[in-house]
Amino acid sequence: MRDTCLRIVELLGDGEFVSGAVLGDCLGVSRTAVWKQLNKLEGWGVPIETVRGRGYRIPGGMELLDDDRILNGLAECSSRFVGRLEVLDATDSTNNMVRGEIEKGAPQGFVCFAERQTGGRGRHGREWVSPFGRNLYMSLSWHFDDGAAALEGLSLAVGVVVARVIQSFGVNNVALKWPNDILLDKQKVGGVLLEMMGDPVGNCQVIVGVGINLGMAEDTEIDQPWADLGRHGQISRNELASALLSELLPMLNAYSCDGFLAYRAEWQGFDAYRDSPIKLITPRMTVRGLGRGVSDTGAIQIEVDGVIEAYSGGEISLRSADDR
Repeated sequence: MRDTCLRIVELLGDGEFVSGAVLGDCLGVSRTAVWKQLNKLEGWGVPIETVRGRGYRIPGGMELLDDDRILNGLAECSSRFVGRLEVLDATDSTNNMVRGEIEKGAPQGFVCFAERQTGGRGRHGREWVSPFGRNLYMSLSWHFDDGAAALEGLSLAVGVVVARVIQSFGVNNVALKWPNDILLDKQKVGGVLLEMMGDPVGNCQVIVGVGINLGMAEDTEIDQPWADLGRHGQISRNELASALLSELLPMLNAYSCDGFLAYRAEWQGFDAYRDSPIKLITPRMTVRGLGRGVSDTGAIQIEVDGVIEAYSGGEISLRSADDR
């Protein structure tokens, strides 16, 4: 059973006012206890509006994730790939949680969603802002037999899946920025974070992490331009979670055979910087030229003085030529 805070969110989930007395009766607690739980929710970043004589509400409502709804919404061909699925009220990082469960023997296809992350991470260890109940934070485990060699281009293929799913909800102007950013109207709306465990040349487990902005408050402070799917229509978090898994799980199952080449053309179609001036920042140098898509293995290709070179590596950062 969910704790009192989350039960309050469920009661206020439709965005309508509910009195403190009704909340207390539904929860079997005093109005003072209700008030304390509401303060706790506000500390989590949940906006609570209070109007004397009417009660409390969450403006715009809030849809909590539900494991049964997510599983029931999966495509039939995808549900067999789910080893186990959990929805957490909070965790430091869904990637960290999956890592811990792998170490305990979690099955392939273990999936973790969280309502909020207290230590969400992006690429290069950057903070991933993760407010409660507003976005989608998901990680899952998958087994590969051939180590890092089998994973070339995997983060880009995951990006293609995420972009494809977002488009399926009627959202246009979705693009991809190499190697793992999902953009909407040229601003970041999501990201992919892959981590590997095990033998780099043999049997290994890959943790696939995906974050998608779905209901961020407009005054959220993030150190780069960002976008939000919620401003392009009302999208159910549970339906988005189901759609993502329905596409992602079969892709992972076939990736060892298909490889990135099966997704390269689609990635090129989503490429935010195709044929545009860009700069690539590495620990040793900055390369300026024209973006020419990606190679068969997912390396970024840049044309400089008529010559196209491919670059890859964990410390590389790609930006528009206009960005400082």
